[in-house]
Order: sequence, then C-alpha cells, then structure tokens
Amino acid sequence: MEKREFTITSETGIHARPATILVQAASKFSSDITLSYEGKSVNLKSIMGVMSLGVGQNAKVTITANGDDEKEALDTVAETMKKEGLTD
Repeated sequence: MEKREFTITSETGIHARPATILVQAASKFSSDITLSYEGKSVNLKSIMGVMSLGVGQNAKVTITANGDDEKEALDTVAETMKKEGLTD
C-alpha cells in the first residue's frame, strides 16, 4: 500500500474541472485509490465521491493506493494534482 498526504493550495479547492481530471487519471489504474478528507474516504475513481467531500483551499488530504500498480498510480495522481495547480 502506498500513501501520501497533500495540502490543497488552489484557491478554489478540488472543484469540478480538476476533480474530473483526477478521476480520469486514477481510472487508468487497476489499484484501489482512495481520497480521504476530514475522516471521510471516497473512491478517487468516482467523480460524485470526490465532489461530495467539498475539499477547499488549505485542506489536508490523504491519497492511498492499493494494488499491483499502486506506486505508479500514486505518482501519476500526485503529478496530476501538481499540474492542475491543486498542490505545490
């Protein structure tokens, strides 16, 4: 299992557009990928789940990947978050 913590620096948090891009990136992998925020965890491959968390600016989130391609999955998600300006 791979696990990383991120601080969301984007002023708008994880809103619809970056959430969609994150879900698309996560969906390319067979590993189970989970986004956790304030005690709630959702499947990062579910746009409704990600949006339901209401992650705002300065939020601390944890992303966990578990499966055959977990490291590659987490690396890709981290890179996508950076590219979308969600984190530094």
